[in-house]
Amino acid sequence: MNLFEKEALVKRKAEELESATVEEIIRYAAETFPKITFACSFGAEDVVLVDIIHKVAPQIDVFYLDTDFHFAETYETRDRIVERYPNIRFIQVKPKLTPEEQAREHGEELWKRDPNSCCNIRKVEPLTRILAQYEAWVTGIRRDQAPTRANAKKIEYDTKFGLIKFNPLASWTSEDVWNYIREHDVIYNPLHDRNYPSIGCEHCTRPVMPGEDPRAGRWAGTDKTECGLHK
Repeated sequence: MNLFEKEALVKRKAEELESATVEEIIRYAAETFPKITFACSFGAEDVVLVDIIHKVAPQIDVFYLDTDFHFAETYETRDRIVERYPNIRFIQVKPKLTPEEQAREHGEELWKRDPNSCCNIRKVEPLTRILAQYEAWVTGIRRDQAPTRANAKKIEYDTKFGLIKFNPLASWTSEDVWNYIREHDVIYNPLHDRNYPSIGCEHCTRPVMPGEDPRAGRWAGTDKTECGLHK
């Protein structure tokens, strides 16, 4: 499918998929794009999507960016999820530089001095590398997570990575996510119970206080709000 065909497909399907269920969107995505993957961070939205993929389209590859800097709880959640869903292929994607190599080349604690560069090395480059193998990807983006995500559609053409992007949970609220987790007994990161609504790397994530924006704990003290994986 060439670029013109992809853009035409997105335009034609965007309105139709807006009213579709998450299951219908994932099934359609898998049937239309055999080379498709899901980017999983093991946060609340993503464990919901893993559970749904397991039920309706287990042929979808699930990859996760292992930055080497995740919380111990995130790695434990990963291990439990992988064990629960043996019918899904989970792919670990690592940065080209180890933490030690990054420190030698860019200095200690790069995330404090230049968080954008750290994210580029440990997230954006690995993501670009893995997405080059696919023609479509699925994300856990929700519109109410941040102003930068408010206009996300259920299906988009991702100009940054040159492939079709599905956001099946775009219209869901946080309450919808947690209702699903409770109703289906989905494994989730225990940090969510400790005031971490959005979980990134350990160095750059803090608990969110009452009344703060749900993403206020990410890169606190800077004007950074996104790691660069999404436009």
